[in-house]
Amino acid sequence: MTRRAQVTRKEGMVTSTPKKLMEHQLLKEKSSSTSKTPGRRRRHQISMKAKHRTLETKGRKHRFRPGTRALREIRHYQKTTQLLIPKLPFSRVVKEILQSFCPNYRLQSLALTALQEAAECYVMGVLEMANLCSIHSRRVTIYPVDIRLARRIRGNN
Repeated sequence: MTRRAQVTRKEGMVTSTPKKLMEHQLLKEKSSSTSKTPGRRRRHQISMKAKHRTLETKGRKHRFRPGTRALREIRHYQKTTQLLIPKLPFSRVVKEILQSFCPNYRLQSLALTALQEAAECYVMGVLEMANLCSIHSRRVTIYPVDIRLARRIRGNN
């Protein structure tokens, strides 16, 4: 009988392979609380904890960090070329203003689209300049003061 087989028989193991010997030593170390846990055992513990954590949080809704969703929306709207103001509310406002001046006038859909395009272009220009004003004053948030200053610089009262 070899030396390795004798050692394993003394410790109570039947087989004499080095792999089984390592597993037996790992089991012995696991039972002692003061010994360091080897990498193999530690990974197993972490994976069990992660599995337990996923079971606990299954009912909760995923929350993004503050500002993540806003940045995603900014990227989305910068990529799109469509009109951002809804057509129906915009047409109602235009018709209401038009009725106060001339009650019997009507608008074609292309004229309404052109008005909406011009309105969005104007609003975007004012907001861009207001953003520059807020950055100039070392802020991130746009305040009404910035919009007033942007309109004053543009020459629109």
